[in-house]
Amino acid sequence: MRVDLFDFELPEDRIALRPAEPRDSARLLVVRPNGLPAREDRRVSDLPGLLRPGDALVVNDTRVIPARLKGVRVRGEAVARIEATLHKREGEDRWRAFVRPAKKLNVGERVRFGTDAESAACLLGALDAEVLEKGEEGEVLFGFSFSGAALDEAIVRVGEMPLPPYIASKRAQDDHDSSDYQTLFANEPGAVAAPTAGLHYTPALVAALEARGVRIVKVTLHVGAGTFLPVKAEDTKDHRMHAEYGVVTPGAARVLNEARAAGGRIICTGTTTLRILESVTDEAGVVHPQACETSIFITPGYRFKAADLLLTNFHLPRSTLFMLVSAFSGLDAMRAAYAHAIASGYRFYSYGDACLLERARAGETS
Repeated sequence: MRVDLFDFELPEDRIALRPAEPRDSARLLVVRPNGLPAREDRRVSDLPGLLRPGDALVVNDTRVIPARLKGVRVRGEAVARIEATLHKREGEDRWRAFVRPAKKLNVGERVRFGTDAESAACLLGALDAEVLEKGEEGEVLFGFSFSGAALDEAIVRVGEMPLPPYIASKRAQDDHDSSDYQTLFANEPGAVAAPTAGLHYTPALVAALEARGVRIVKVTLHVGAGTFLPVKAEDTKDHRMHAEYGVVTPGAARVLNEARAAGGRIICTGTTTLRILESVTDEAGVVHPQACETSIFITPGYRFKAADLLLTNFHLPRSTLFMLVSAFSGLDAMRAAYAHAIASGYRFYSYGDACLLERARAGETS
């Protein structure tokens, strides 16, 4: 499909720079491509009343690591400041990262993170890495001087929370982001971007959902920084997705399969849980426990096997995530929903409001 079909105009003032307080007070746009009313303005705190006893609500328990690293490359007398955002672990001592400016790095050169040009010789608190490979779009494979748990600790020591560029470019990061950019369920370290639909949950909301008879099911997908990369291709068939690592445990698969067999629905919290579930569900709709990488790219025409509803934030124009929600509820329905959201003052992106999408019937996703 043509990528420009997924374009739309978004005023700058619709981009949320802080989350709602409390988190479940965020606005919620309910989109029903199959029924009436086609759209309904609610609050996230209304979610228990929109779900049914016996439904299974899937959340992502990944935890964001401080994956933004700043440092210097020293080449003789020439010193250059380097910023790297880790996005995929490749081994005990190796990470792939998006680097700015990547053109200042050559294979074999070393970068010292946790320092600056004025203190490049200082070893205290620094983390060294060697450039092992260079790829496209500023991607670099680093081999670090530490490995395993020692590397994890060093990244925590020198790294910063990787706020999305549409937030980081508009305000300075502060201490609030350390907690604001983690979900209530964050437990498994490895993500370099938050599963942002999960940011809306509060203990009170979870208690209300469980009192309603909704099962909370945890899966893991370590979100990569590739989620923020623009789609530069003119046609969706030419876009390459970056792989992300996910886990669906035997216990999680069992609960989901039992819920479906008993007539319950599966509600995915965010595109991350939807992508890992769609990657491990067979054509009969059976969810299989698995630990795997997924680079699944969902566009209109895809036949969903696992998810019945999707709770998600409002996404960037021309993004793979807007393509996914258009596949789920229909491109026409989503364009109309986004136009309504923009006109009604909904807040967009990671710290913004949410929508609850019903899946369109087969043949109604164009």
